[in-house]
Amino acid sequence: MTHDGKAPQGLTLWHGRFGEGPAEELVAFTASLHFDQRLARHDLAGSRAHVTMLAHQGLLTDEERAVIITALDRVESELADGTFVFLESDEDIHTAIERRVTEIAGSSGAKLHTGRSRNDQVATDLRLWLKDAARDQIGRITALQEVLVRRAEEAGDAYLPGYTHLQRAQPVLLAHHLLAHVWALARDVDRWSDCLTRADVSPLGAGALAGSSLPIDPVLSAQLLGFARPFDNSLDAVGDRDFVAEALFCAALCQVHLSRMGEEIVLWTTEEFGFLHLADAYATGSSMLPQKKNPDIAELARGKAGRLIGDLAGLLATLKGLPLAYNRDLQEDKEPLFDALDTCALTLSALAGLFDTATFRMERMAVAADSPENAATDLAEWLVRAGMPFRDAHAVVGNLVRQSVERGVTLDELVATDPRLGPDALVLLEPGAAVRRRSSRGGAGPEPLVSQLAAARARLTAQHVMLVGS
Repeated sequence: MTHDGKAPQGLTLWHGRFGEGPAEELVAFTASLHFDQRLARHDLAGSRAHVTMLAHQGLLTDEERAVIITALDRVESELADGTFVFLESDEDIHTAIERRVTEIAGSSGAKLHTGRSRNDQVATDLRLWLKDAARDQIGRITALQEVLVRRAEEAGDAYLPGYTHLQRAQPVLLAHHLLAHVWALARDVDRWSDCLTRADVSPLGAGALAGSSLPIDPVLSAQLLGFARPFDNSLDAVGDRDFVAEALFCAALCQVHLSRMGEEIVLWTTEEFGFLHLADAYATGSSMLPQKKNPDIAELARGKAGRLIGDLAGLLATLKGLPLAYNRDLQEDKEPLFDALDTCALTLSALAGLFDTATFRMERMAVAADSPENAATDLAEWLVRAGMPFRDAHAVVGNLVRQSVERGVTLDELVATDPRLGPDALVLLEPGAAVRRRSSRGGAGPEPLVSQLAAARARLTAQHVMLVGS
């Protein structure tokens, strides 16, 4: 800073219009270098493609292109080994890289920004970053699914109560329960795949908002950067952050799914449930209570969902009143995006480790599932098979359950003495009988589980192929 509190003049990308340097407060308020440094690799890639396109179009000589590419390579090396020196005037990573390239390449470096604005440059960098980050999300989701499918295969014929309203409803195989999360995560993969399709558009060449009078070639730029296609409208290209909002939604909904898993873990590890025992490496203790073993990963998976929902809501609020094209408000897209994807990535990996090492207490699950009342629907369906309308059967069994509670008589005794059911129906109340009777497609019993496991494995294979292909 100069003696009057102003940034050194002549080091901004827009200093020619101004008679004095920016105020210290302006620099402090508008700078984004502290969080957008992570775009450096993608900014370098975008710049290499841009100067290659400029040379192809005759706007740079081959010698100038070579000098700039060499400077970009040196900048990349300096960033990698930590020798890159940032200046106070570097308001963002894009400014810092261009400033350093110009220092290295001289007059040739000053041509780097020909036909380009920070508006299309930043949008390009962020789309490139998101393409990598989305694939990373898909990879981490797939890794968690792999653990869940393997644990489902290992679970065999173990079963537990299925719940509605957090009240015991019907027994389900443990494998079936775990696979329910696998399919929810599969939809997250689908959403990320769709998001990638719409994010795979190159804004490079849109300029500040209206393109350029120079003979630039956005199609070539898109091809060099591996984008599926170039932009169609320059105003939309620099003003669009739909891809960020969509990514935030993908991350938020995935985190909601992880939160639901976390809630189950919290419940299942209580003494009241006792269905799950966490490995020491994936649990914490208490600073005061020596007996405690706390499911902090699960609680944080649940708690962080609120933050990701906030990241999405915050960006949507930022976008809702913006006129075309670029506005500095759009600088607020990166921090929530980085936060959301970082958080979701950490949660996915932490939960994968937790499920990989946890111990299911199957005997506790079976005891909870074998309460005769959990077979009430099977009793009603027994009556349906005998010709009774379901609503009538529902009332008959519901009345038996009520009598059992009010009179303190076991349901087995009431079923055995009821002429509409009788001793033959007691087979339905035997341990494990109810879950073995679940035979419909996608149901919770052993027969449909075979095909469901095969489908889950096929789905994971397809996801791996997709990741390799991308």
